[in-house]
Amino acid sequence: MEKKPYVIGLDLGGTNSVFGIVDGKANVVASVSVKTKGHGTAEQYVNDCCDALKTIITQVGGIDKIQAMGIGAPNGNYYTGSVENAPNLEWPGIVPLAKMFSEKLGIPVALTNDANAAAIGEMTYGVAKGMKNFIMITLGTGLGSGIVVNGQLVYGCDGFAGELGHVVVERGPYARECGCGRKGCLEAYCSATGMARTAREWMAIRNTPSTLRSIPSDQLESKDISIAASQGDKFAQEIMEYSGDLLGKTCADFVNFSSPEAIIFFGGPTKAGDLLMNPVRKAFEENVLFNFKGKCKLLLSELDGASAAVLGASALGWEL
Repeated sequence: MEKKPYVIGLDLGGTNSVFGIVDGKANVVASVSVKTKGHGTAEQYVNDCCDALKTIITQVGGIDKIQAMGIGAPNGNYYTGSVENAPNLEWPGIVPLAKMFSEKLGIPVALTNDANAAAIGEMTYGVAKGMKNFIMITLGTGLGSGIVVNGQLVYGCDGFAGELGHVVVERGPYARECGCGRKGCLEAYCSATGMARTAREWMAIRNTPSTLRSIPSDQLESKDISIAASQGDKFAQEIMEYSGDLLGKTCADFVNFSSPEAIIFFGGPTKAGDLLMNPVRKAFEENVLFNFKGKCKLLLSELDGASAAVLGASALGWEL
C-alpha cells in the first residue's frame, strides 16, 4: 500500500500538548498547541485536541492525506498504547490514549514515552544521528529519559524501562516528595519544576537578596531563574549550580549502566546554556567511574523547542 504524504506527531507534556503534521522529509508543515490541563477528563482532552487539529489537517488536504499518528507522552507504554499513572497529568489510572485518538480521527495511532520520542527524534534528525548508544535526558515539568542501546530503545519487559528521573538522589527525612509518590527523586530537584521548588524553598529560609523575590511564588518558573542568573543574580546562579551539580553527579552514575557515547540534554532549562551545563560537566567529570572517563560526551539537543519530541513521535507513525 502506498504511503500517504503526512503523519501527525504529538508531544504531550505536563503543561502543553504540541501537535505537528510532518512530511516524509521531516519538515513540520503545520502545528498547533493545546494546554494539557483543564479539560476535566481524558475524553474531553481528546475531543478538544481533535477540534484544534481540524484546522491544520485541513491545511494539508484533509485526513485522507494522513498516514498515522504517533504520540510521546509521560508514562506512555509503547506495548499497550496507554498512558499509565502519569504523575504530572490530571487523569488517573490507565488511559488508552492511542485507541481514543485513533477512534476519533480514524487513523492508526502509536504511543511511547515522551522522552523515548525525543530520543527517536534526536537519533533520526539531531545530534545523535549515527549514534548507537546514548541517553536522552528531557528537562521539563518532569525529568524524562530515553535510553538507546545498540541502536534500539530500551523498553524492558513492560514498556516502562528508563525512568531515570525517578532514581533517588536524596534520602532522609528532608528528601522532597515527588509526584510519583516517592521521596528524593532526581525529578523533584532537577526538572524545571524542581528548580523552581529549590528557589521557593531557599527564599523561605534565606535572606539573600535576589530579583526572584519580586515574582509571586506561585508564578516562579525555571526560566525566571536562568534569566536572573544570566543577569548576574548570585542567588539564581547558586540555584543553577546546585541543580547542575546534582544532575552531573547522577549522570555519572547513569554511565555505569550502558556506557553511552553521549548524554543529550533537551528542554527549557537547557536554554540557560553554560550556566547549567558547566556545573553539570564539572560534577560529571569529578564523579564518573575511571573506566568511562573521556568516553561520554555531554551534549545539548540540536532540535529546537518541541521538535525532537514531535518528530520522534511522528516517526512512530511512519511505522504503522
